[in-house]
Amino acid sequence: MRDLAAKLAEASFAGVFIALFGGLGAGKTAFVKGFCAYFGIAEVSSPTFNIVKHYNGGEAAIDHFDCYRLDDADELLAMGFDEYLFSNSIILMEWSENVPDALPAERLEIHIGGSGNDVREVELVPFGKKYEAMIEELAL
Repeated sequence: MRDLAAKLAEASFAGVFIALFGGLGAGKTAFVKGFCAYFGIAEVSSPTFNIVKHYNGGEAAIDHFDCYRLDDADELLAMGFDEYLFSNSIILMEWSENVPDALPAERLEIHIGGSGNDVREVELVPFGKKYEAMIEELAL
């Protein structure tokens, strides 16, 4: 997961939105750690109780959301989520399946199957030309 994250981080751009889907132990937080490590951010943990954590690293500002405890998009929107969408920070969102109505039309979805020591199945689903180009550039 960390290798994939580093490749995607290298191809990312200001305002990129990556929606992570998968069960407990699928590797969503491992992905976020690998992505952030590319930008020199070492201290990364799941923001389950805070919902969002902000990181500054070199060339990137990253907002890391964990929507595990949210029931729907309204809860996320009530905390001012739309303001994050209009910033230039990179947004990495765990448990995106809990807030599908809040996801922007243009985004990259990463669907992760498996957990623990299981082999991971990863599907990248781009929404929008920028995200299609991002995936094509990496030949993933």
